[in-house]
Amino acid sequence: MRLCRMTAALLLLASRCLLSTAYSTLSDDTLKNKIPKPQTDDFDIQTGPLLAPILIPRVPGTENSTRVLNHFVQYFRNELPEWTISFQNSTSKTPTHGSKEVPFRNFIATRHPPWVETGNAGYLTLVAHYDSKYHPDGFIGATDSAAPCAMIMSAVRSIDSALTRKWQQMQDEGLDLDFDEEHSRGIQVFFLDGEEAFQSWTATDSIYGARSLAEEWDQTTYPAMSTYKTMLNSIELFVLLDLLGCGESLPIPSWMQNTHWSYQHMAEMESRLRDLDLFKSDPKQIWLKEKDKKNDGVFNQNIMQDDHIPFVARGVPTLHLIPSRFPSQWHKIGDNAEYLDIPTVEDWSLLTAAFAAEYLELEGYFDEQPIIQNAPVKDEL
Repeated sequence: MRLCRMTAALLLLASRCLLSTAYSTLSDDTLKNKIPKPQTDDFDIQTGPLLAPILIPRVPGTENSTRVLNHFVQYFRNELPEWTISFQNSTSKTPTHGSKEVPFRNFIATRHPPWVETGNAGYLTLVAHYDSKYHPDGFIGATDSAAPCAMIMSAVRSIDSALTRKWQQMQDEGLDLDFDEEHSRGIQVFFLDGEEAFQSWTATDSIYGARSLAEEWDQTTYPAMSTYKTMLNSIELFVLLDLLGCGESLPIPSWMQNTHWSYQHMAEMESRLRDLDLFKSDPKQIWLKEKDKKNDGVFNQNIMQDDHIPFVARGVPTLHLIPSRFPSQWHKIGDNAEYLDIPTVEDWSLLTAAFAAEYLELEGYFDEQPIIQNAPVKDEL
């Protein structure tokens, strides 16, 4: 990603509106006692089963890229077997590969209510890119964006059982669920390939996977009489996580006016989680500081380039979670595993899970979580 000015035409295309009424607040009891919390062991930088396998150089078209892609596949197959896994593949020439076509492979995992037919489900879409930079050699990109991928993996696992329980209960109660938009909402995950430029950021040397996916889905139509015309239309909200997970104080502005409502919901959730003392990171930090910004305020959606660009250009509503001031190790070899602040990673995972749970209206569908007793602390000699 980098900062730049987008064209006025692109902004006009971003005017598609999103109904913000489908949002059910989680109770304090659910936040404290029911929604599963991130598992610290999952984010161990050496052995954590979610994060550690991503903390390697993963340039598109390399063996390591395939290893990380397989990691995603195995995770969803083993931990989230109700999800449908698919891929969107493309190839492209780059400034560094001459005439060679480099492969780009986007990972997609999807879950929607079992009664919904193709073309009738709208999706909350959680997104991060999984590739790393071509230079410098050995670059890992822990915040950019290994950690955001792991955050999303943890978040969707936290809400999956509640989603199953909600849909099963709705079916058991014999509700008339056909053509009900509120009851046809699903969730999907995009791990996109080729976000990074190989040489320097241009319109053609960047966001390779995102450009290909947006174009293909925009042209892939659903059957006649479906709720949504194309696969792209079915994205209700595109939530992009990037440059997250270090311990630095890096506030995130509300970039998009048409999705400011979703930013406000997430900012409110951040405040509640902090007030309930459920975060582990620095309590003096506040990430989402523009909760009270008015809809007629200044929205700098025209200066930040990232994977959302081809989606916004086609009218997809986007919540872009990226700091306006980049981490100090951005695109440096120091953006490695040790640069991560694991409490911050865990807190972003919890915040993402809670936001998704409210969007999907999962209040009342979480089980009580077992209380883990801490071992007594021995006095030091």
